[in-house]
Amino acid sequence: MTASPVLAVAALAALLLAGCTAQPAASPTHTPAPTSPTTPTATPQADPVQAFADQRLASMTLKQKVASLFMLHYPGTAAAPIRRFVEKYQPGGLILMGDNIPPLMSALKKQVAAISPDPELPLLTGIDQEGGIVRRILLDSGPAGAELRNKPASVARSAFATRAAYLQRAGIAINFGIVADETADPASFIFPRVLGTTPQAAADRVAAAVKGERGEVLSTLKHFPGHGISAADSHASIPSTTMTLSRWTATHAVPFQAGVDAGAEVVMFGHLQFSRVDNKPATLSKKWHDILRDKLGFQGITITDDMLMLQRSGNTSYRSATRNAITAIAAGNTMLLYVLPAQPKSVGFEPAKVVDAVVAAVRDGRISEATIDADARKLIVARRSLVLG
Repeated sequence: MTASPVLAVAALAALLLAGCTAQPAASPTHTPAPTSPTTPTATPQADPVQAFADQRLASMTLKQKVASLFMLHYPGTAAAPIRRFVEKYQPGGLILMGDNIPPLMSALKKQVAAISPDPELPLLTGIDQEGGIVRRILLDSGPAGAELRNKPASVARSAFATRAAYLQRAGIAINFGIVADETADPASFIFPRVLGTTPQAAADRVAAAVKGERGEVLSTLKHFPGHGISAADSHASIPSTTMTLSRWTATHAVPFQAGVDAGAEVVMFGHLQFSRVDNKPATLSKKWHDILRDKLGFQGITITDDMLMLQRSGNTSYRSATRNAITAIAAGNTMLLYVLPAQPKSVGFEPAKVVDAVVAAVRDGRISEATIDADARKLIVARRSLVLG
């Protein structure tokens, strides 16, 4: 039996983000009566999601674990071919693009329910539903970045609550919808989509958006460490800056910190280069993953922006799909995202070959198996939390 998605999302948030310990009880004002020696002692119960994750991980081959770290795309609204694609490559997630969305929400719900081969471990389905100029479900006509940044943060909360309700009704798990970038440059590629033109204005609306989505879908902050550092478009280049880490901490970090503090469960890394921090794009940078974890305190799921963007960037260093995937996992990404056509080979990406290359990297020590296990287990927890049997 499938549980309420609201309960499932709340449970996952607790599993991924919990860090508080129970406070000790106040000292009693009287001496309690001695406990009878015959009183039975309660046996602690194992968390069922964690127990399931341990069991499932132990049953998986290394290749299955690696495959589960990929979120792929297959075009079309027909569930059967999408499911065959999933059964063939065994990804842990599927991103739904505009070409996957049927006219009726009822049809979308049936499609999403039909594409997961294993009802005990459903796919993590994701979608870009920012609203405005970036939305896959066209019924969502609510305000987005350009409008929300000129209104109180409470309007952003309401807009994203409504947005998340659309996704929850369709059974979609993750919204790649909260733009935590900030810029005041109208010429910037990302400007029409930002929620604020100053760090604090963006932070207020990012936090509100996360709170609005709470309990409905998993919230994603994008594009870490901040697309607003450059006017360039990361779909066709690698935007770059010479900004220092201290300057970033005082500016572009602020909305991401607010989103993390508000409880966002996912952070999407952008193909953005901060040359004074690391010459690699943030997607491939262990330094930036360490900063997100150690400085911003994020412990949830990290996912790349579309990895094919690196191959199209014009930088010859990133033409190899296999090398990019190995580097991205070694850097600290929990999941790698690929927006693929029906014939992935046509864009220089063959899922089975890339998975095999990552497996080989584990075998020869370039990636530790402990890293793969930790990532695969985190995703099993996320997927299992969508199901309460």
